[in-house]
Amino acid sequence: EITFDTATIKDQVLMKSDGSPTYSFACVVDDAAMEITHVIRGEDHISNTPKQIMIYQALGLKTPKFAHLPLIMGDAGRLSKRTGAVAVSDYKKEGFLPEAIVNYLMLLGWSPGGNQEKIDLAAAVKRFSIKKINKAAAVFSMDKLTWLNGQYIKEMPAGKLTDLLIPFLQGKGYVSADFDKQRLEKIVDLFKVRMSTLTDFLEWADFVFVDQLTVGDEIQQQHLSHDRSKEFRILSERISRLDTFDAVSLEKTFRDLVAELGIQAAELVHPVRVALTGKTIGPGLFDTMAILGKEKTVQRLREAFS
Repeated sequence: EITFDTATIKDQVLMKSDGSPTYSFACVVDDAAMEITHVIRGEDHISNTPKQIMIYQALGLKTPKFAHLPLIMGDAGRLSKRTGAVAVSDYKKEGFLPEAIVNYLMLLGWSPGGNQEKIDLAAAVKRFSIKKINKAAAVFSMDKLTWLNGQYIKEMPAGKLTDLLIPFLQGKGYVSADFDKQRLEKIVDLFKVRMSTLTDFLEWADFVFVDQLTVGDEIQQQHLSHDRSKEFRILSERISRLDTFDAVSLEKTFRDLVAELGIQAAELVHPVRVALTGKTIGPGLFDTMAILGKEKTVQRLREAFS
């Protein structure tokens, strides 16, 4: 509870010289007109509260209950754009889910207890008590928000996640109006465990949607500098003859070949992954081949050392 000595508060200006009301006067009249019973706001308004209470009393209005919450801070002081103070629409463009943002904001200054961090709004409403609000200022962490967003993505059904990703894919020109949604769901399901935001999917799975793959010079030098044209040619020929193009058939074809050539699987796995995806890490190689499709897999293997 906070107390003030009203004798130290100067007479308040209610109307400005241009005829417009001052902030405190407008707040009181507006809140009273809307029959506001509780005013919960940042602690930076503490100095305004006694002035507004005096105006309530002077006007014979019922005074609401006031509560002041600690401010949300950045790593090095007041929150700024660098540390998270941007529009909600910006988070949407970056691929953050509304439920993850709401969840994270609820954790800034309050906890459901039991070290629980993921909680939906309905459950939070049942368990919330303003008495459990932290007295210390909360620090906004993009890393924590991103982690929490990833938890929501990982638990989301592939169909629903695909629907959310379609506008991002259309924006990049990766899917047309008549795209195969069932195939797209399989691709999304393969990558969702690696996603922290919706836009992560565009970075992880771009190789599936582009016709011409670009491999960075450093990755090219590291994994494709040794001539594997013979191995790639044989692998592409055998894959092209497969009647069933799935991860199981692809793995058998691959392992039969490395055994026949007398080399370790690892000697071929990494160059093949880079040739197909332009990346050094990702989901299992054979699952990756399966979602890439036979035509692109064979073509990229043939062109890798051309």
